This record gives sequence, C-alpha cells and structure tokens, in this order.
Amino acid sequence: MARGGKAFKAVAKGMAVVASAAAVIERRRRAAMAADPHEPALPGSAAGNVPALVDGHVPALVPALVEAPGPVPVPRADPAPAAEAVPPSAAAAPVTAPAPVAHTGFGREYHPGRPATPAEAVPWGLRVAAESTWRLLLLGAALYVVFYVVDMLRLVAFSVLASLLITALLEPSVSWLRRRGVPRSLAAGGVFLSGLAGIGLVGWFVVWQVSTNLSDVTTQVKTGVNQMRDWLVTGPLHLTQQQITDFANQITKAITTNTDQLTSASITGAQIAVEVLTALLMTFFTTFFFLYDGAKIWNWALRGLPRHSRFAMAGAGPKAWATLTAYVRGTVCVAFIDALCIGIGVDLLGVPLALPLAVIIFLGAFVPLVGALVTGTVAVLIALVTQGPWTALMVLVVLVVVMQVESHILQPLILGRAVRVHPLGVVLGVAAGGIIGGIGGAVVAVPLIAVTNTVVTHLRRRNEAGQAVFTALEAAREAAERTAGQAAGRSAERTAATGSAAPAAPATD
Repeated sequence: MARGGKAFKAVAKGMAVVASAAAVIERRRRAAMAADPHEPALPGSAAGNVPALVDGHVPALVPALVEAPGPVPVPRADPAPAAEAVPPSAAAAPVTAPAPVAHTGFGREYHPGRPATPAEAVPWGLRVAAESTWRLLLLGAALYVVFYVVDMLRLVAFSVLASLLITALLEPSVSWLRRRGVPRSLAAGGVFLSGLAGIGLVGWFVVWQVSTNLSDVTTQVKTGVNQMRDWLVTGPLHLTQQQITDFANQITKAITTNTDQLTSASITGAQIAVEVLTALLMTFFTTFFFLYDGAKIWNWALRGLPRHSRFAMAGAGPKAWATLTAYVRGTVCVAFIDALCIGIGVDLLGVPLALPLAVIIFLGAFVPLVGALVTGTVAVLIALVTQGPWTALMVLVVLVVVMQVESHILQPLILGRAVRVHPLGVVLGVAAGGIIGGIGGAVVAVPLIAVTNTVVTHLRRRNEAGQAVFTALEAAREAAERTAGQAAGRSAERTAATGSAAPAAPATD
C-alpha cells in the first residue's frame, strides 16, 4: 500500500507539471497572437475573449472568426476623358480589398511570407533531386528487367548478337557479288558456306597442331615440373622434399575426396557443351537469313516502331550498321596483327605450339585492349613449364610491347574513326559485359557501346537540325509578315496622300 501511495503521488505530481507547462504554453501563444497584427482574435480572450483553462486543458474546439478588414482607400486615378465619363455613383463607390482566406486550425489567415501549400516550402534543389532520383530508379528498374529477360534468353540473345557480328564481316562480300550480277540467294549461300568452311579450317588446324605436338609438349612439361621442384628445394625458398611430397599428396587427396563435385562439374560441362552447340546452330541459321533478307528484316522491324519514330530510326539504322561493319573489320585487322607479332615472338623464343597459341590470341583479341593479353598468358605459362622462367619473362615482355603498340597505334589508327569511344569506356564496358554475360558479354560490350553512341549522336544532331530549320522558318515567316505590314503601311500612306492632294469636285446647282 505504501508503494501504491508513492506511485499515485508521483503520477499526480507529473500531471501537475504537465498542466503547468500547458498553461505556460497557452499564455505565450495568446501573447504572441496579441502581438501579431495578422493573427485573428479568438473569442473569449482579452483580445478576443479566449475562454479560460478548464482543469488545465484547452477547449477541444475553438472557432476561427476572421473579420474582414474595412474599405481600403485607393488613390484616385487620372480623370477620365469627357467622352467616357464615369457615373457619379460608380465613382463614389469605395473599392475594398478582398478578404484574406483563412486556413483551417486556430483561425490562421493567409500570410504573404507563408507558402500556400507544403510543396512550396520544399527547396527547389531538393525537389529537383527527388524527382531526378525517382526517374533514375525507374530507369534502373527498367534496365534490370531488360537484363533479366536477356539472361533468361541468353542463348537467343548471344546467338543474334554473334550473327550480327558475323554478318557485318561477311555482308560486304555479298554486296560485292550482288553488284556483279550474282543472284541474292546464290551470293548469300556462297559467302555463308565460305565463312563456315574458313571457321572449320581454323578449328581443324588448331586441333591438328595440338595433337601433333602433344607428346613433345608433355615431355617438356614433365621436365619443367622437375626443374621447378629442384628450384623449390635449392632456390631461395629452401623447401624440403618432404614438404613438396606432402603438398602433392594433399592435392591428390582433395581430388579423390571431391569425386562427387567433379562428377557434377562434368555434368555441368556436358550441359554447357549442349548449350554451346545449340547456340552455334542458331547462330549459323540466323546469319544466313541476315545475309539473305537483311533489308526486309530491317524494314519489318521499322514497321513495329511508332509512326513518329520510324523516320528517325530509318536514318540511324544505316549509320549504326556502318559503325558495326567498320568495328568488325578493324577488330579483325588488329587481332591478326596481334596474333602474328606474338606468334613470331613465341616461335623465335623456342616455345612449342606457337601456331595454336597465335590462333588462340587471335580469337581473344576480339575483346579490345585486354583480350590478347589474357589469352597471351597461356603462352607465358607454357613457356614457364617448358623453357623456364627467363623464357616466360621474355614472352611476357613481347605481350606487353604488342599491347602497347595496339593501344597507342593500331586502335587509334584503325578503329579511331569508326569507334569513337574513350579507352576508359572500352575497359569499363568490357568489365561490365564480362560480369553480366561472361565471355560473350565481354565480346559484344564494345560494339554495343559503339552502336549506341552512333545512334544517340545521330538522333541528337537530327533534333538540333530540326530545331534550326524550325527557327529559320519562324524567322522567315516573321520577316515576311513584317515586310507585308510595312508594304501595307506604305500603300496606305500613298493612298491617303493621293486622296488629300486630289482637287475638290465642283459644286452643282
């Protein structure tokens, strides 16, 4: 009971403190309202008869009574002309200012320094930032949906993109045959089969070289591994033979204990092989029809666009295709030069499998700036296990020199006019494409950026040209109207002068 009495007293003291604070706040509010000439008076107080506190509480509802101000005298204007005399009743009527609009809640009226709506109280920069943010979020959501759909249909998407790249490489030959009078079907089929045969010959050459030199390479790899083991024992690391043996046993144990994972990896590899075969067949099929009916396919795609966008895209399409064609031609030329130089350097250094390594570097060079360097590391590893660290270091020097020549001479000279993308944009695009789509994404990232840049530039210039034409037409129309007005004014002046100079007609009886 004693504890209950103490708690009750504490609660009573707290309520008393709250009531006192509420009374102080109310007194200060009434004093502020009495000092503010724009605040309406509430009924019941000294300035408006505000009712007193009832048990320390403010009445639940205080009606807002806003009295309209009296007539506001307006300065007299200039006297009206005699022809437009103002009636005395209208002139004597006083002009009153409109009554201010009262806000709801304690009868607060409109104040010139107070925003009419909460939105107007938000700073302009914050409103711009908020609207830009939700638009960027909406755009990011749309891009996420697009990438999600592309990832679901990655076989179809990569097949179409690869077909476009191959078609850009082979289409000039088809056009050349068509100009020589060869039928379209025969030209498309002949060029397609020739390209397919070339790809098959390259693959056969790589397999033939690897199978021919496999035994020699295996022997050299074993010798290189033994040399590396001796270097680990006698070199600066000073490892013991027992440590090396334990490390090899751990690797063997890890392989034997992870048999299930290796089996699942082999199954995944089989699935990847099936997907790659399907993508290749789809790519060949799509490439043939792009070569045969490319113009009709493009016209069909244009008909699917809105009517007001067809003319703009009809002009942007040929420019985008010219950019893609120039990119593919330049990339093939740069890749051939890289593979030739690196292959010659590797062969002169005595590294085996020089020709297959050159082919691998040629294929990797389709990824600008970094592809040849990444695939060239295979040559460095083979040189390390077959010829030793010094030969591997020399191969690395050859790779670096060739990459410097490519980035500073070949890329600006061959691809500079066709692909106007900064090297930083190329590197970031390749990295983003590799993260999103793997090797295929890294290959198609740069041509996609180049084509997008061309289309956006064409559309922007087209809009600027249209705006310039519209401005010129408006200026010409205004000049014509001004000239016509001046001519009409001069004609009216001449007519008036002629009429005033004419002799008066004689009066008749």
